[in-house]
Amino acid sequence: MTSQREAWVAELIELAGRDDRVLVLDGDLGTSTKASDFAAIYPGQFLQMGIAEQNLVGIAAGMASLGAVPWVATFGVFLTQRALDQVRMLVAQTGANVKFAGHYTGLLNGGSGKTHQDIEDLAILRAMPGMTVIVPADGAETRAAVRWAVEHTGPVYLRLARDSEKEVDTGGVLQPDHLVELRHGKDVTVISTGVQTARTVAALDLLADRGVSARHLHAAFLKPLSERTVVDAVGEATEVVTVEEHSVRGGLGGLVAEAIASIGRPIRVTRVGLADTWSESAPNDFLLDRYGLSPERVAERIQAAVGSPLGAAT
Repeated sequence: MTSQREAWVAELIELAGRDDRVLVLDGDLGTSTKASDFAAIYPGQFLQMGIAEQNLVGIAAGMASLGAVPWVATFGVFLTQRALDQVRMLVAQTGANVKFAGHYTGLLNGGSGKTHQDIEDLAILRAMPGMTVIVPADGAETRAAVRWAVEHTGPVYLRLARDSEKEVDTGGVLQPDHLVELRHGKDVTVISTGVQTARTVAALDLLADRGVSARHLHAAFLKPLSERTVVDAVGEATEVVTVEEHSVRGGLGGLVAEAIASIGRPIRVTRVGLADTWSESAPNDFLLDRYGLSPERVAERIQAAVGSPLGAAT
């Protein structure tokens, strides 16, 4: 399996060989983000900016104004927390053609703990006008997202996880405002995003053995993802479960709940993700289990939703 950071840099190396506008600006994390691999091959298209994320974003915006396609590479938490003012004012509000590679997002960041675990980034950037938000499932979809972002004019945030998950067959199609159907089913509709999609596939395999028939949709684009697309995808379902390695507030779950609220018929939305709490430093398996994101815990939440009458709490 190829990790998302490995896929990200591999695609950029390929693109940079054909397009010298493609640049990588690194925030002194090249060995972690794999940006150092890019620097080794294209030193003239790589800029080491040091631990100065606000300046990093500002310089990228300036380079974009001169026709470059700069990629800002750092941990997601530093983009959405430390450099948020520059992301908002210099990039999103001006429509600058800057691409953000937010690495080490979610829970699994190598044991750095709650200071580095960015579980609010989707809520922050989904609400920001002009920002495209892509959350790929695996390495293959990451490479497709990099290609799409370079061809697209305007700000893009690409959410990348540190560690690998099993690959997901998304059909090779990556397009905005679109949900990919991974599984047919009738008892419940499950919508997931990012690397959590692979764990959700595993959870639904467990449930299939228990007689639960689930429909599974994957969202690579969280923005744009229109209410109409979500409503059409949900169809006549009465039970919807969203699953994400992010806070249940403001991310995929919030997006789906907002869309379904516009329908005007009874549909229960169960949001699986981190509750309104800070996380902690621990091994990956422990964190996934503790915060309800392992396949077993996700299966339990989905089965509880299916087994409860509409209107009951889950």
